[in-house]
Amino acid sequence: MKNNNNPLSPHLQIYKWQISSLLSITHRIVGVINILAITLICIWTLSLLAGENIYETIQLFLGSFFGKFIIVFLCWTFSFHILNEIRHLIWDMGYGFDLKVTKITGVLTFIGSFVLTILFYLVGKNIF
Repeated sequence: MKNNNNPLSPHLQIYKWQISSLLSITHRIVGVINILAITLICIWTLSLLAGENIYETIQLFLGSFFGKFIIVFLCWTFSFHILNEIRHLIWDMGYGFDLKVTKITGVLTFIGSFVLTILFYLVGKNIF
């Protein structure tokens, strides 16, 4: 057998990231995070049955800086997931497969998720 110095996966060295692949990977990761978040929200709601002390402890955590960061982050994950699902629904209807349209809708999905998160934050602070 010859000793071959060629890399096993040359495509990994020359691969160029595209917006569609970035959104696809992010969509999958965000989906898992959202499942965990929904589970924690259900546990938080069920903590009302366990007594006032446990609920107040959770409320104290959510009122901290780290808790607020998690809430804003989860708001972004849900916003991103919803907008990307709308993009996929449009694809399921047979529209938006053009390369230029795919890039534009990908960027709009990513930017729109941040805009929605900011809007939800402002509404939550009663600024809007």
